Amino acid sequence: MPVSRAAGQVLVSPIVSPIVSSIVASIVALLASGCAPAAQVERESDYLYLWVASTDTTAPDFLATVDVTTGGARYGQVVATLPVPGRRNVPHHTEHQLAPDRQLFANGFGSGRTFIFDLSRPDSARIAGDFTDLAGYMHPHSFILMPNGNRLGTFQMRHEGNEMTPGGLVEITPAGQMVRASAPQPDAIDPATRVYSGAVVEALDRIVTTTTDMDGDAPASRQVQIWRLSDLALLHTIVLPDGPTGGESMYTAEPRLLDDGRTVLVSTFNCGLYLLSGIETDAPAGKLVASFPRKAEQNCAIPVVRGHHYLVTVPAYSGVVSLDISDPSKPREVGRVTFDSTDVPHWISMAPDGRRVVVTGYGAMRHRVELVHFDSTTGALTRDTLFRDAGATTSGVRMDNKSWPHGGTAAGVPHGAVFARPGTP
Repeated sequence: MPVSRAAGQVLVSPIVSPIVSSIVASIVALLASGCAPAAQVERESDYLYLWVASTDTTAPDFLATVDVTTGGARYGQVVATLPVPGRRNVPHHTEHQLAPDRQLFANGFGSGRTFIFDLSRPDSARIAGDFTDLAGYMHPHSFILMPNGNRLGTFQMRHEGNEMTPGGLVEITPAGQMVRASAPQPDAIDPATRVYSGAVVEALDRIVTTTTDMDGDAPASRQVQIWRLSDLALLHTIVLPDGPTGGESMYTAEPRLLDDGRTVLVSTFNCGLYLLSGIETDAPAGKLVASFPRKAEQNCAIPVVRGHHYLVTVPAYSGVVSLDISDPSKPREVGRVTFDSTDVPHWISMAPDGRRVVVTGYGAMRHRVELVHFDSTTGALTRDTLFRDAGATTSGVRMDNKSWPHGGTAAGVPHGAVFARPGTP
């Protein structure tokens, strides 16, 4: 638990050639007279945000801002850090992309505390709020942007006296205020069920969630749950079938909505990929449509959908795979990028322009961040060899060799990572 573009030619019509010649002559005259034309507008800087755990348990965890302006002098440099209150938060998932309101929800799964970062000023992050338990639910794992701009939180567990029962869903405003919550799950539901991640299917008035337990218990981890979006009512709990090798359905992970707004693919940490059907009916089901090899204790993890491509981390390859899902019932591999053999890629997120992917992980990658170029036409993936520390001979920016702007030098462990959005809110 995982572009190159050809330059175009510009043709100048003979009709406008005299005008062009006149403009060129004017510029030459200005330069000759010592008067320079007005300076060009500088391109807006681009940033990457990393949600980082400190390996020094007496030091704060923090959000790191990295300059990723293509061709910029600071490319790959950590330009700011924002420490958060408390210790041992265990920074885990953020939202998978930065929302249009530029408020980033980031959970500290160890403390059960979620921080909301205001990234309206891309180079100057601030903490806009935080929360812990809501409506009796605790330890949120993922946050999904809803059509109305609120976030849907998937909470792993719920308090019931001294017992922990299956978790649920909470709708939360961008300021961190609860709007509504799902009712406690029925007694018939396996008590080991833990709501893990989700996808909102507005066109069908549905939400799809998975059930992997962050604490490692597995009895209910083959399940997918279907909820009604309009009232957060739980409608169905189904068990995914295994495939030919057995175990493909274990540890349901990340549901992803495809571009048609109705089709959902669900990944598992045991490297299965399932296509759901009938989620708007009384008989939803899942079918295994692809799988990947798996190393012991190394799980396939985070996927990203972009157009007709599905990208996912596959530790058995020490890399990221790109699938063509034009026909989601028959995915086919069209691209793969690999890292060092001891790297265990886990998290990926795509830049808003669809050209770059950020990768964090475990193993030898535990303290390193990589960028990958993505060709949205072919699905090809290549390492960004320019994204590296000053003086380094290999790609990747390390988080264990720096003095942090907020103080200290303890190694950092990045997990959630997202790109800034272009323009202003």
